[in-house]
Amino acid sequence: MARLGTANRSVVALWAGSVAALLLSLGPTHASGAPGSGTTQDVSGGFTLARLKYTGGGDWYSDESSLRNLLRALKAQGGIRVGQDKEAVVTATDPELWNYPLVFMTGHGNVKMSDEELRSMRRYLDQGGFLWADDNFGLDKSFRELMRRLYPETPLVELPFSHELFRSPNAFPNGAPKIHEHDGGPARVFAVVKDGRVRVLYTFDCDIGNGIEDEGVHDDPADKRAAAMRFAINVATYAVDN
Repeated sequence: MARLGTANRSVVALWAGSVAALLLSLGPTHASGAPGSGTTQDVSGGFTLARLKYTGGGDWYSDESSLRNLLRALKAQGGIRVGQDKEAVVTATDPELWNYPLVFMTGHGNVKMSDEELRSMRRYLDQGGFLWADDNFGLDKSFRELMRRLYPETPLVELPFSHELFRSPNAFPNGAPKIHEHDGGPARVFAVVKDGRVRVLYTFDCDIGNGIEDEGVHDDPADKRAAAMRFAINVATYAVDN
């Protein structure tokens, strides 16, 4: 798998230093086409990520500008090489999956994977890959069932606020930021942790993906958008360093 070999914590920390100001300056990206289409990819080095396309009726393509904005923010810092202008799109059985240390999935509805897709995804995760699932309201039931099939021996657990994910490079002493209201509960972060490493991260009732979309898509206040981006950077940092 192509891993981000040149980035380290000190470099990633540069992203966080001015990300709030940068995020406020990000206007609509005005990209056309489906996420990942028409993108020149360079996966020979630098930070790369992909969006997971799945079946089942869920809108896997939602939060269309989120990952472009994350990549744009990282590239604007100039501290690392970024091999994309926007995310790639992969399925669980796509050979290109192995080029991306971070795979993101989201949606509002049902998500399904075949046994073959689950075997492929598990190989990817067991050999160093990282899956970040961000519930966009409505994903929870089918996603939890999917995780029971993917890691039947390792159930999802809620991460304590003392976990590295909430500490580096940005401090979130009270857990993940809550961007939108769903069911009235707090923002929660779950994970599949195996052999001491988070292999699947599940942000629930947070809407981090909504928070890093183009300004004006959801009319979120600037402080929430900045917090969402800082947390997304923590996720990217953890995926790269662990």
